[in-house]
Amino acid sequence: MFNEIKSIDEFITLKEERAALLAYFSTEACSVCKVLKPKVEEMAKAEFPKMELVYVKSDVLPDVAAQNSVFAAPTIVVFFDGRETIRKSRSFGVGELQQEISRYYSMLFD
Repeated sequence: MFNEIKSIDEFITLKEERAALLAYFSTEACSVCKVLKPKVEEMAKAEFPKMELVYVKSDVLPDVAAQNSVFAAPTIVVFFDGRETIRKSRSFGVGELQQEISRYYSMLFD
């Protein structure tokens, strides 16, 4: 389940504390984002149960988006041990994202 980020401090804390964090950056006006988000959530819950999922409304929290160099929606940034490892923007497939996460996830949790 995606937890909506309410502040930049909350985002920084989660990034530092969680071994695996997937951040979904979106805006209210992004129709692609609304279709993609449940698919990403379903894939992550099924394949990567130890990964924390967070949702960032880039138009509501532009400081969080800017700090992470996010300028397009949707953008997914995956962090492992607090470091950005994967970044996908605009047009990408859920299968492609799953393959990339799987490589790092298995090294960390298996």
